[in-house]
Amino acid sequence: MPYPLFDRSRLNILPLAERIHDIDLEKVAMEPGDPVPEFDDPSLDPIADAVVTARKKYGAAVLMMYGAHVIRTGNSPLMIDMMKRGMITHFATNGAGSIHDFEFSLIGQTCESVAKYISEGQFGLWRETGMINDIIKEGAADGIGWGEALGRYIWENKLPYREKSVLAMGYHLGVPCTVHIGVGNDIINEHPNFDGAAAGACSYTDFLVYAKTVENLEHGVFLNFGSAVAGPEVYLKALAMARNVAKQEGRRIADFTTAVFDLLAIEQSDGYSSAPPKTDPRYYFRPWKTILARTVADGGKSYYVRGEHNKTFPNLAKKIREKNDV
Repeated sequence: MPYPLFDRSRLNILPLAERIHDIDLEKVAMEPGDPVPEFDDPSLDPIADAVVTARKKYGAAVLMMYGAHVIRTGNSPLMIDMMKRGMITHFATNGAGSIHDFEFSLIGQTCESVAKYISEGQFGLWRETGMINDIIKEGAADGIGWGEALGRYIWENKLPYREKSVLAMGYHLGVPCTVHIGVGNDIINEHPNFDGAAAGACSYTDFLVYAKTVENLEHGVFLNFGSAVAGPEVYLKALAMARNVAKQEGRRIADFTTAVFDLLAIEQSDGYSSAPPKTDPRYYFRPWKTILARTVADGGKSYYVRGEHNKTFPNLAKKIREKNDV
């Protein structure tokens, strides 16, 4: 190795008790019986119908990919309710989503000021958060995925807020929850105990679990909440694998519904079932061209819902509950 490496042993790792937290779980968490924030979109009804039909009529997969902000805005109890009802059969997130889930389960708080702590040279360097790295090493040794390893630890060690953890409840209920990382993306990558080989092994196991779920996507639903890169890219590769095998077996994976929930201004009048031209900057918004257009071009349906996640998911979950209970 001709290039010098950063010596992680020089880092000063502080306890979470010394960190100022921006988000308190008790203040943001929304329970299934709580009034939902005011929000409406004409696409919510057909999306909810597709979810209920997928589960009740076909037993097909309903896969939800979500970014970290979905957890940070208090949706975990509603997501767990969907899990318990069998309406969403697989949850997938990025590394940050799993970190917020773990911190919530441990101390009921999460999220630091990037502006404050990057200025101080302390951003991400918190002792308890680094525990995730050791948990993932154990998971890799056991041959399980990142989501299962972290969920297992949270549940079996009875962390204080484990029943509000999507990963822990997925482990407890036997619902796959997968984590799709990028090395260098997450604060735990800064820590001296981060093991790139173990992290890669665990996350790749999760990718294969995810791809297996996508094999059951015919007549199913793929939901993407606020994941602009990992969401569409992991889905795209898994769908290619699933369709490759399906074609060899004389099957198709084409009749399914996709829905993207995000903040970019896209109106149905824009015709989002076709990818925007390369001259349009929105062409580089991967959820549009990948999830809304290209992967449903052979017979699927797609919807786009613009809104904040603390409004869109609670309203979708409410509609799914109502339609499922009929």
